[in-house]
Amino acid sequence: MVEMNGKVLRDKKLTELKEKIGTLDCKLGLAVIQVGQDEASKVYVKQKEKLALELGYKFIHKVFDENVEQDKLIRYIKKLNKDDCIDGILVQMPLPNHLDSSLIQNTVDSYKDVDGLTFINAGRLVQGMPSLVPCTPKGIIDMLDYHQIGLEGANVVVIGRSILVGKPIATLLSNRNATVVLTHSKTKNLGEITKNADIIIAAVGKAGFVTADMVKDGAVVIDVGINRIDGKLYGDVDFPTVKDKCSYITPVPGGVGPMTVCELMNNVYEAHMLRKKAGK
Repeated sequence: MVEMNGKVLRDKKLTELKEKIGTLDCKLGLAVIQVGQDEASKVYVKQKEKLALELGYKFIHKVFDENVEQDKLIRYIKKLNKDDCIDGILVQMPLPNHLDSSLIQNTVDSYKDVDGLTFINAGRLVQGMPSLVPCTPKGIIDMLDYHQIGLEGANVVVIGRSILVGKPIATLLSNRNATVVLTHSKTKNLGEITKNADIIIAAVGKAGFVTADMVKDGAVVIDVGINRIDGKLYGDVDFPTVKDKCSYITPVPGGVGPMTVCELMNNVYEAHMLRKKAGK
């Protein structure tokens, strides 16, 4: 069994990114918008800020009051859309219930949508066109490629159909000629389906959801889950029992997680290049 260490690949990719940034004649910029004082959001934004500043990016962290009017938030996003010094805009999720998350995400210029969540980028992804891809799915593909795990013709089961992970990773895998089954809370006989999988990607948000009896010998298991219980992090996979059946498995923490912020920084560079190519 090989434990897929996300930190090793993250460091390699960041070294490559620094070289690419070094060829540019301008400073890249990332703006993160946060609404309210959610503690988890604060931690995630701090991670993004630290890495952005290490890479020499201009970093804006705009915090709005939890009761902010939607129009005010939209006006600020439109202002960033027009700012040539900002290459990437990210709206930190979740947003308070009185705000229309979909409308706000789609206010972001598709060329600056470093979360890959606009309808335009989602459509480009489905069409196999150049697009900005959600960071976690992109990180998963890079990990599979780094470990030379063949995707063409592989049977892959994705557990969870969120727009941030499940649906985009299923599309990315399908674009690479994998045979993909996208499962969810209404799927019947899930264990029977996963037992036929060469690769299982668990993104369901339930600690220890994937157990050893759901996994065939020699399968590759990618654990996207981050579940905090009594101050400790657990994945969606019951790691102690499942690891003995796998050829490859990602740990939590230290697997997919480190790749996500790294891919965000890559997306800022990609956004800059796509915008430049389009003459925007």
